[in-house]
Amino acid sequence: MIANENTATTVLVTGAAGFLGTHIASALARDHHVIGLDVKEPADLPPGAEWIACDLTGDAGTRAALTEVRKRCGGRLASAVHLAAYYDFSGEPSDMYDKLTVQGTHRLIEGLKEFERVEQVIFSSSLLVMKPAEGDSERLSEQSPTRAAWAYPQSKLAAEQVLRQEHGALPTVVLRLAGVYDDMGHSLPIGQQIHRIYEKTKESYVFPGDAENGQPFIHVDDVAACVRRTVAVRNQLDGWELLLIAEPEVMSYRELQDMIGRELHGEAWPAVRIPKAVAKAGAWAEEKLDADPFIKPWMIDLADDNYPVSIKRAQERLGWAPQHRLRAELPHILAALKRDPRHWFEVNNLPQPEELVGSGRS
Repeated sequence: MIANENTATTVLVTGAAGFLGTHIASALARDHHVIGLDVKEPADLPPGAEWIACDLTGDAGTRAALTEVRKRCGGRLASAVHLAAYYDFSGEPSDMYDKLTVQGTHRLIEGLKEFERVEQVIFSSSLLVMKPAEGDSERLSEQSPTRAAWAYPQSKLAAEQVLRQEHGALPTVVLRLAGVYDDMGHSLPIGQQIHRIYEKTKESYVFPGDAENGQPFIHVDDVAACVRRTVAVRNQLDGWELLLIAEPEVMSYRELQDMIGRELHGEAWPAVRIPKAVAKAGAWAEEKLDADPFIKPWMIDLADDNYPVSIKRAQERLGWAPQHRLRAELPHILAALKRDPRHWFEVNNLPQPEELVGSGRS
């Protein structure tokens, strides 16, 4: 990118040590000087990028980190990409949702207002803040209503509201992201479904919702390309933008189930619908027997959720479209599992299947 004297060339990335942050920082480093903020140093900082320790849950630490950022960028940022957030699939309440995701966003925005120039703020939100589609023909859009049903999306929606109320003269883009995955998986919902079918657990054969429904996903490389493009066209965007970022096709739960079963075991894998009351009783029993089961009773009520989305506005505003499709990528994810099961379960932070524990199998 050729920059003129009126254009900032530094991009700030919060949460730079995370899965998404490392990919986005690497993509942005092709065109920009990247400064990453995180409580720990990123393992894979791209060449030329810098790291500043920052805990957004505290006022003093946030101020000190942003003061150092101002020194290093001359008070001018092309964009501040805000990824840092608290994430927990337990569904249990935590004060970290407010301290980091909501109040951390407030601290960041207030600190950025002290810079000489910030050309853009990008916030990574979630499609889970939205009310699921009703009926087979509805596709969610930026105008669709919200309905954050549990702690994580509730915190994201609250942070969106902070930005809307407080961004002021800072041009802001909210990207509501689908579930992110990569070539090894790195998606807890996908990984858990694979894990159940790999082990042929009883839970892998039943489902408490409409198995024809599903949630969209997005490859991490497409997210990184989207953010890079959002920064590139920042001077062409409005002062407030809200965009849905996902693959346009949604694989249903049944499609995922069938493909995973065929790839791993050479046969279709049924998804027999069971009453939600039965599923909740089973999940409750699992909680008593297992210290940390993935399927919680509160998840049962969300099993029917369906999130087909329209990404037309993102395509029009950014000139971006995802290049990957989960339907095409899933066989590669499963091939990686079959090549080295022990490694695959380890990198996806999943428990080793019983057959691998102490077996020495690779």
